[in-house]
Amino acid sequence: MIKKPRIGWLGAGVMGASMAMHLVRAGYDLFIFSRTREKAKALESAGAIWKDSPAEVSKSSDVVFSILGFPEDVKSVLLGEKGVIKGIKSSSIVVDMTTSSPELAVRIESLMKSKNVLSIDAPVSGGDIGARNASLAVMCGGAKEGYDQILPILGVLGSDVEWFGSAGAGQRTKMSNQILIASTMIGTVESLLYAERANLDLQKVITLLGNGAASSWSLSQLGPRMVKEDWEPGFFIKHFIKDIGIALEDASRMGLQLKGLELAGQFYNEAKAMNFEEKGTQALFQVLRALNKS
Repeated sequence: MIKKPRIGWLGAGVMGASMAMHLVRAGYDLFIFSRTREKAKALESAGAIWKDSPAEVSKSSDVVFSILGFPEDVKSVLLGEKGVIKGIKSSSIVVDMTTSSPELAVRIESLMKSKNVLSIDAPVSGGDIGARNASLAVMCGGAKEGYDQILPILGVLGSDVEWFGSAGAGQRTKMSNQILIASTMIGTVESLLYAERANLDLQKVITLLGNGAASSWSLSQLGPRMVKEDWEPGFFIKHFIKDIGIALEDASRMGLQLKGLELAGQFYNEAKAMNFEEKGTQALFQVLRALNKS
């Protein structure tokens, strides 16, 4: 029997905790660190082993995964004084699943290469539902050799896994995803607010439109949350604002103007101004309601 690699896991937030639990249940030895230990309690109870820093996690692991909030968190956890790079062993693999900057992914690869460590950027799409159901889409960039080695692990976390090229390619694929979702969410909330103002049954509208040309993940998965007035995060508005900024900055480097994304960004920033940044993206429905009070 081929021995399973020992896995390090950094981040136990809305998505990370569910993803790590799949690996524990699949029989992997898991070493974990999170800034808030309380969030890792269920994982510890299931058999994950707590470590006191990212460096300590990396010392015990063959493959180290991170899924964090912002690029600044990635820099600190992977490259900081007590970061992964301080403890990582030669021939290990680092996999950052945070939605982050393509430039940072290239920098991480370069620094890890100096330690004889392979680096993969592997952001995901599917939100908390995809994380719980292990049905995430996983978009990978970086060393193909490393991708091939970790593919069985990624298969525990997601149903659609693909390699797109060199370091940063995974992040750029995720930016393509976020550009599409940003505008789709605005169409979703405008459609449902119109239906609400017309006194239509919103759940019937969602079900019917979801079976036609207007079908989308945002409508089918987040529409029912809007109907239930459930604004809790499957994906934080503050994180989407971060992603829009990354996409616009990278597009500018390519000489692209993304006018639709710029307009969408204004709407997401309205949500921040109304103190919805800690809520899920479905709370954009509340923002549009507030902007259209009669």
